[in-house]
Amino acid sequence: MRRPRVLHLIDDTTAGGVTRVVDHIVTSPKLAQDADHRLLVVDGKRGGLRHKDADVIVSHLSVNWRNLPRVAALRLCNPHARLIHIEHSYTESFVHLNVHHKRRFNLLLRLAYGLYDRVAAVSHAQGVWLRRTGTVPARKLKIIRSFVDLSAFEALAPAAGPIRVIGAIGRLEPQKGFDALIREFRSADRPDLELHIYGTGSEEAKLRALAGSDPRIKLKGFVSDPVSAMENVDAIVMPSRWEAYGLVAIEALAARRPLFVSGLDGLRDHLSWGAREVPNDVPGAWRLAIEEMPREAISGSRSQSLDCLEGEFLDAWKTEAISV
Repeated sequence: MRRPRVLHLIDDTTAGGVTRVVDHIVTSPKLAQDADHRLLVVDGKRGGLRHKDADVIVSHLSVNWRNLPRVAALRLCNPHARLIHIEHSYTESFVHLNVHHKRRFNLLLRLAYGLYDRVAAVSHAQGVWLRRTGTVPARKLKIIRSFVDLSAFEALAPAAGPIRVIGAIGRLEPQKGFDALIREFRSADRPDLELHIYGTGSEEAKLRALAGSDPRIKLKGFVSDPVSAMENVDAIVMPSRWEAYGLVAIEALAARRPLFVSGLDGLRDHLSWGAREVPNDVPGAWRLAIEEMPREAISGSRSQSLDCLEGEFLDAWKTEAISV
């Protein structure tokens, strides 16, 4: 019996969570047992998407007005294929902070999602938001929380001493909240701590200016191997202003590093697995969390929920691949 052909479309190949998740899907030996997963990079500057030799077409594309006609063409040219969209980007906090014309944005989401047979949220919190806003009917919505190979993180020695180095890993963009983190870190009364920030982006100059001459704050730049970054820190902080899911969170849990998150959008999913919430909307909350970082020896333990998360991820993709 022929395995279903599943084609994954992406239009953003910059280093980040989306590319890593898709790469994990198309290279997973476990998923290859049930379906042929392939990747196609879509050039956003070219014409509409046309016929594709696939039983299932999975969009990891950006949802915007420019892409809408292209996705409509994809739908028309592939009437027998099952179309799935994975929403990696938009969240309740994103809309609150960035969208001025909310009714127009809601219309965009309704039109775009309406072209697909299935829309998948990458976190329970994002799924709740999509249902509440009515942009996706409940019958079309599924939760497929993102996952990658965590074996290299699990192989790291666990955090086993006092926290001395706090790590923040991600793109240097307003979304990640590293500017606020630096301000809170500098105001905290913890001369024994260091803050290491890994990543590149448009806010690098701003963040360096905020760090000033503080020798405790080190911007480490882009790291091609996130495992090496995790190995060199004692705890992970994620002060994001919005976050659909946050792969760094499950990597920190797998590496048995204490994890502190802002507790909004998809980051709330990680609280039940051991992450500690630091609310962004409470003035001084991150300063207090930094000041209260354990000074004594700590011992990290792997969250058994990660096994359940991997099984959930594999089962979801196997189900979607054969539902043709």
